[in-house]
Amino acid sequence: MRKIICFLISCAMLLFQTAVFAENVETDAKAVILIEQSTGDVLYEENADEQLPIASVTKIMTMLLIMEDIDSGVMSLDDMVSVSPNAMSYGGSTMFLEAGEELSVNDMLKGIAVASANDGCVAMAEHMTGSESAFVEKMNEKAAELGMANTHFSNTNGLDDDTHYSSARDVAIMSRELLTHEKIFDYTTIWTDSLRDGKFELANTNKLIRYYDGANGLKTGSTSKALCCISASAKRDNMQLIAVVLGAPTSDERFKSARNLLDYGFANYSIDTLAEEGEEIERVTVAKGVAETVGAVAAENCSALFKRGESKDAEREVVLDDKITAPVKAGDKIGTLSFSVNGKTIAQTDLLAAEDVNKKGIGLILKQFFINILGGIL
Repeated sequence: MRKIICFLISCAMLLFQTAVFAENVETDAKAVILIEQSTGDVLYEENADEQLPIASVTKIMTMLLIMEDIDSGVMSLDDMVSVSPNAMSYGGSTMFLEAGEELSVNDMLKGIAVASANDGCVAMAEHMTGSESAFVEKMNEKAAELGMANTHFSNTNGLDDDTHYSSARDVAIMSRELLTHEKIFDYTTIWTDSLRDGKFELANTNKLIRYYDGANGLKTGSTSKALCCISASAKRDNMQLIAVVLGAPTSDERFKSARNLLDYGFANYSIDTLAEEGEEIERVTVAKGVAETVGAVAAENCSALFKRGESKDAEREVVLDDKITAPVKAGDKIGTLSFSVNGKTIAQTDLLAAEDVNKKGIGLILKQFFINILGGIL
């Protein structure tokens, strides 16, 4: 009996330790946070709002402003950028720009995303706004727009400055925004490349790109003041995670902490599709139509973040317009579909008419009237 009791106690202790491990991620840094990109939901955090130096992780905001101009058509990847003596003067991580040299926006982005080029950041800032100071103003305006409450930028590249800081949460916010510009993955996933017709080799400072399954970004940084930092992004199945690590004592600890955060997210959470775009949810009655019903289909994929195994708990609710009367055109909004857990809406999409339903003509109305009358008599 004693052996049985000891065995049961051991099992209970193992389950308890497993549960504790599942809720605590081993990290060695001043601040960390893990979020899911599509929802912005926080999966894990420690000290996420402390204002800290972030070194070259700053370049996430620099790249965000570049991508906004590219995606809006203000600037092209083929545009040529002229290098000023000021841009050339920046040391640290560089792409060794020369005053008077011209490189394309595409090559500048490679230098910034892969080699963490301080000089490239300044050259792009001057190209886009005329001066680095004007560009920094835009960085702070964008930070305020995104709700980055613990951030102030003083330069484009993250060189140490007492007035230049952010927080793990704010870095996650701007990282999430950058990843909405999918072209950025063409740069953040580069492991090695070259510039100037192969004369200058590039190697990604983010080692996770090569060694972590699903890694697709985003930016490392390190200075004597900031220590070692990273915003690491990775995607598996249809879930994109962002892990931010600030103030790790060594580069190895930075990458280890980021891996542990990402591992925790992928092991414990998933994005589940509750309804697919175009999926018919139900048939809806149509008044005065040549057809009596029309299909109500989901306007877009309806997905949500769940702890693994919990998606079955989502409750579905269909709300239809009070009266749907012909004519109905395919694509007309005829209701909404939503899913909730414990009364909180977690996903919602419009319901659209799947097909056209024409209005009955007078001839058809009379025909059906007489059929009904004669059917009643017979």
